[in-house]
This record gives sequence, C-alpha cells and structure tokens, in this order.
Amino acid sequence: MSQHDHEDPEPITDHVHDNSWSANLEGPEHADDRDLLVEQALEAVGHTAPGNHVNLVTHGEQGHPETYLYDALGRAFGDDADWEYVEQCGCGGHVVRVHVQ
Repeated sequence: MSQHDHEDPEPITDHVHDNSWSANLEGPEHADDRDLLVEQALEAVGHTAPGNHVNLVTHGEQGHPETYLYDALGRAFGDDADWEYVEQCGCGGHVVRVHVQ
C-alpha cells in the first residue's frame, strides 16, 4: 500500500461481494488523494465476485475518471473486468460501472 497523508483510511470494503454493489469514493480523503481513490477503487473491484459489477462513485474533485482510473483498471485486471462510464452525479462525482468476469 502507498503512504497517504491521512491516518489509516477506512478500507472501502472488508469482504467479497457476491452481488452487485456500489463503492463510495467521494469522501474528503478522496478529494485530496487521487492515489488513495485509485487504490480503493482497485480494492473494490478485487472484492467483487465474478459475474457481478461494482459502481465506483468517484469524487468530482479528481475530474473525469477516464483521465486517471481507466488505465489503472486495465493494468490491474486486464481482460478480467470491463468498465463503462455511467453518469456524473448531481454532486459532481462520477459513476463508473466495472463488470468482473
């Protein structure tokens, strides 16, 4: 894990989800730390059972996830996951749906 300016951030999840779910990556710690946001997004995908999807709800301060998250997903999961941009939330955040194969 990388070092962050925040004291031990809460993990995004502590178990494998055998259903579709959403990961909230919109906390103030995510606004300030893109590395943490990406790390926890990858963690969320890794904790999603095959055949399901996770909605990654990213903080608006980080901009469109295409600019920083898509490449990280590709490097980490290759053909084991597909993702699609869903929408921008009213609060400014973004939703990316990641389907785990």
